[in-house]
Amino acid sequence: MSLIYGINPVREALRSGRVTSLDVADPSRPRLRPLVDLAEASGITVRRRTDAQLTRSSGGHPHQGVVAGVRPPRAHTLDDLLQTADHPLLVVLDGIEDPQNVGAILRTAEAAGVDGVVRQSRRAARLDGVAAKASAGAVAHLRIAEVVNIARTLEALKAAGVWTVGLDAAGSQRYDQIDLTLPTAVVLGAEGRGLRRLVRERCDWLVSIPMAGQVSSLNVSVAAGVALFEAVRQRAVAKIL
Repeated sequence: MSLIYGINPVREALRSGRVTSLDVADPSRPRLRPLVDLAEASGITVRRRTDAQLTRSSGGHPHQGVVAGVRPPRAHTLDDLLQTADHPLLVVLDGIEDPQNVGAILRTAEAAGVDGVVRQSRRAARLDGVAAKASAGAVAHLRIAEVVNIARTLEALKAAGVWTVGLDAAGSQRYDQIDLTLPTAVVLGAEGRGLRRLVRERCDWLVSIPMAGQVSSLNVSVAAGVALFEAVRQRAVAKIL
């Protein structure tokens, strides 16, 4: 069992049916009462805990008065993700280990309606705790597939007819010059290091986001939002035409 904390992550986990236990500081608090009602309606035991006890459970992270035990999310395969849509929009995480960034990317991906997220199983950020809170509960609703090797997975995606688009500051094309209405996997690298060499070499396109200010790059979760919502825009336009 994993632990998550914070009002939004716990609410979304309750909605997804993954919560096994609920600890709250004060069930009568207006913001906590709906969570307690959801839990009780599902037959989940609600326990009252002190703020100090909740702080220990959350590892010292802000918990907003609620901590929940959750079952692991359903395991998905790459084939599962490919079968969700005729023109899937996927996100591939290459070596992103910081849980805050992972959570923020998952929040953006879920908001954009992606069909799934692919990440490497080795040295991956846990999807509870910090990542779950940063995702605002989005982790409870996403299909996430863990793979052994990202570079080989890109080859499998291409064999399945999915175009792989790597975000890279040195990319020769702009992110909005690519046809993102096609089956697409947006590939994101870690802060600082970016895409690893073998992953970069296997991308169909390397695209960049033009910078007009003095900074040279965006946070990876912000860059993900720019690229994903450009895909959303293109696909909405294509439906109209």
